[in-house]
Amino acid sequence: MTNKEYANFLLPNVEHDWSYYEEKYPKRDLKEGAIVSRYAPSPTGLPHIGNIYQSFISYSFCKQTNGIFFLRIEDTDGKRTIENGIQAILDTIKPFNIEFNEGPISQTEAKGNYGPYIQSERKDIYQAYAKKLIEEDKAYPCFYTQEEMDQIREYQSHKKQRIGIYKKYAKYRDLSKEEAIEKINNNEKYIIRLKSPGDFENKVILHDLIKGDIELPENDIDEVIIKSDGLPTYAFAHAIDDHLMHTTHVIRGDEWVSSYPVHEQLFKVLGFQVPKYAHIAPITVKEGETVRKLSKRKDPEATISYYYEKGIPNEVIKLYLATIVNFDFEEWYTNNTDKSINDFNFEFSKMPIGGTAFDLEKLMSISRTYFSRLKNTELFDMLDKYTLEYDKEFNSIINEDKEYSLNILNIERDVERPRKDIASLEEVKKYFWYMYPSLFDKNTEEYMEVKKCDKQIVLDYINNIYDEKDDQETWFNKVKEYACLNGYTSDKKEYKENPDKFIGMVSDFCALLRVIIVKKNQSPNIYYLIKYLGKNELLKRIELFYK
Repeated sequence: MTNKEYANFLLPNVEHDWSYYEEKYPKRDLKEGAIVSRYAPSPTGLPHIGNIYQSFISYSFCKQTNGIFFLRIEDTDGKRTIENGIQAILDTIKPFNIEFNEGPISQTEAKGNYGPYIQSERKDIYQAYAKKLIEEDKAYPCFYTQEEMDQIREYQSHKKQRIGIYKKYAKYRDLSKEEAIEKINNNEKYIIRLKSPGDFENKVILHDLIKGDIELPENDIDEVIIKSDGLPTYAFAHAIDDHLMHTTHVIRGDEWVSSYPVHEQLFKVLGFQVPKYAHIAPITVKEGETVRKLSKRKDPEATISYYYEKGIPNEVIKLYLATIVNFDFEEWYTNNTDKSINDFNFEFSKMPIGGTAFDLEKLMSISRTYFSRLKNTELFDMLDKYTLEYDKEFNSIINEDKEYSLNILNIERDVERPRKDIASLEEVKKYFWYMYPSLFDKNTEEYMEVKKCDKQIVLDYINNIYDEKDDQETWFNKVKEYACLNGYTSDKKEYKENPDKFIGMVSDFCALLRVIIVKKNQSPNIYYLIKYLGKNELLKRIELFYK
């Protein structure tokens, strides 16, 4: 029996020869330097912040080089695949404006000329290349049972040996065709293994674009390439898919560094060009004395829903992730208020080599800066959408008088250093509840301590002095003049020498007005608060305060 006949016997019903696929997926017509990369998740659950981080990095490098960014679904582990898993991935990634040039666009549809982009639909492709290796005597059937494999692993573990099928453990490697055929005819189950040409004593160099050169032992394990169900293992599928899809850069988590010798070997055995690799350091958290990867099982902030519930925009998450991707992004963003994240040029050389601690405070700080740059109309639209889902009562309140709400959201947004108090849409209510009478009336907070004067002085100011047509400077001059005529002083030195002579400083009168309006001693400029609330509401609040 020839090797070709043997390959056909081991893997029957393969529709096409490997050369067919080489012709079907020709080299991409792209400019020099264009990066072709992918996001290749398994549909086993909802993507988390780490997945967004990885896909954002690949997308950014592809986009800035006018390359191709594609989505590939790695679902060869059918036991862990969840229902509608592909749609869950698409629904999570899409709101971040991370756009795929190719790949699935739904559970059943895809775009692009290098598909299928779902591995379980590429079975014939993988088997065609496995047959090629069998024909070239570079792969063989292995008949170990699961029980035998467990015994080998247990023995190797006990002897503190490397785990795997190599050297003396690869007992089926040199099995004759006749012996293999006899076993198959006796219904013995088998898998296809690579005949590794490697020697563990030799070294391979991973030229990592982020971490630099890493020396690793050459792979000598006869890795499984086709499982008993006919589907490929991750490493085998990875090599074939990235070759046929003409991936130039594999950008992935650094937990895969140790697997590089296997992947490089598969590329070379198959006769493929090895792509460039960039291994991303994980986002970490400190737990006691140890540092671990951010986990959606342990860390609420690792889940995308955490940010949706708080009303932190997707763009803020991307901005924060960008500060991790390149150390100089934050300074650039601060100094380029008229530009977006798409204007920044990311570099592999500026990416962190080790893990980066997740910093929620920093993310919130970036969020404050982001909100401070929005127009009030943009902020209102975001707030409207957010409260419609998470706070219907507040949504109804802000829409009772949209123009009024726009004015509230615009307070102090026209000055050189805009207010940076809002870090999330959830906080808008926290900071501006007092500007809505219905919320103020229900609020049970105590008034903060403040120097009081006679109620009549405050009523007289509102009824007879305050004029809503005054600009801010005129308003303050009138406040100052009125306060000084009614027991206050603007002379700090005089007040210090004769404190009993005065009710307080002019600033104390302004502080009193503030507490009457908001119950607190901090708020945006009270000129605007008084202006937008109007006299009637102010008079009502004065009565409540002095009750």
